[in-house]
Amino acid sequence: METIQATMREEAARVLAEGRAQVVVGFEEGTLPLTAAPVFITTPEDAQRLVWNPACGQNLAKYVHDQVMAHRESQKRLKPQDRKRKVVAVVAPGCTTRSLAIHLNERQYERDEVVVLGVPCTGAVDRRKLLAAAGAEELAGGAFGNGTVKVETAAGIRELATADLLAESCASCAFNNPVFSDVMLGEPAPSHDAGREFAPVEAVQKLSADERWQGFAAEMAKCMRCNACRNACPSCYCRVCFAEQSQPQWVGIGQSGSDVQVFQFMRLYHMAGRCVDCGTCSAVCPMGVDLRRYLKKLDKDVLDLFGRRAGLSPDEPAVLAEAKEDDPEEFIYSP
Repeated sequence: METIQATMREEAARVLAEGRAQVVVGFEEGTLPLTAAPVFITTPEDAQRLVWNPACGQNLAKYVHDQVMAHRESQKRLKPQDRKRKVVAVVAPGCTTRSLAIHLNERQYERDEVVVLGVPCTGAVDRRKLLAAAGAEELAGGAFGNGTVKVETAAGIRELATADLLAESCASCAFNNPVFSDVMLGEPAPSHDAGREFAPVEAVQKLSADERWQGFAAEMAKCMRCNACRNACPSCYCRVCFAEQSQPQWVGIGQSGSDVQVFQFMRLYHMAGRCVDCGTCSAVCPMGVDLRRYLKKLDKDVLDLFGRRAGLSPDEPAVLAEAKEDDPEEFIYSP
């Protein structure tokens, strides 16, 4: 972990010094113990702020898209001959590179507008699991070690196993190493327990239709429409979200049960073939809504129907953006 972090700082400084990118998107130490926050590094000297540890769980591809789009918008005010491109470098484990591939598949920006600093991933900790293991007490300090997390609270210091605290999306991740990169920061990490990737989906599929609906309604009843899931999602980048359109108005903006369910239904289906299972939506939800359970169902459907996974190559068209003569179509007539 420390070796990867040192290499990351070195490569980030080199990319900026050589002018191959104007900004590096990575993580720095958070303001709370055992947290990390996204950071935008623009000078080689500031590359020393970059960190890599099990708190670095957020998918940073979203910020690559935001940086490129904001720069393009600013360039519209300049004369055509004065306009310049902005290249964004990003620290990217497997899920982040898959989201970058989605952006490239969907022609959001060009391949030469992003520099991928690929990093092998051993998984990010689930903050809720960490706090529960700490006895739900406020953290006074802590440190990540080699496969362990040292937690300091008013009750004392405890050492926990990182493997017991991993986010569910990480513990069963089949793509923890970058699917493509410009610079690889270390050797590929061992794969996780990918065999149980679809276990939550298979458990739900055994329930009756009424039981599945009751479970969905109960889960969505927790949602307060704060839009944290949408705002943190790297695949949610529409300039005007359908949920905020008034002409036509697809869904109400309130917190009634039907408004929440329709919003989440439409958003979930919008992710079909585009969700890379980074788990960011569930991690940022303040109400603990388990959106990943439903996104994995769509992931499994796409795999079963088309034999495809989202974002495995920057050169492969999005699964629902191409059609073949032998594509299954039963679901159209017998949903």
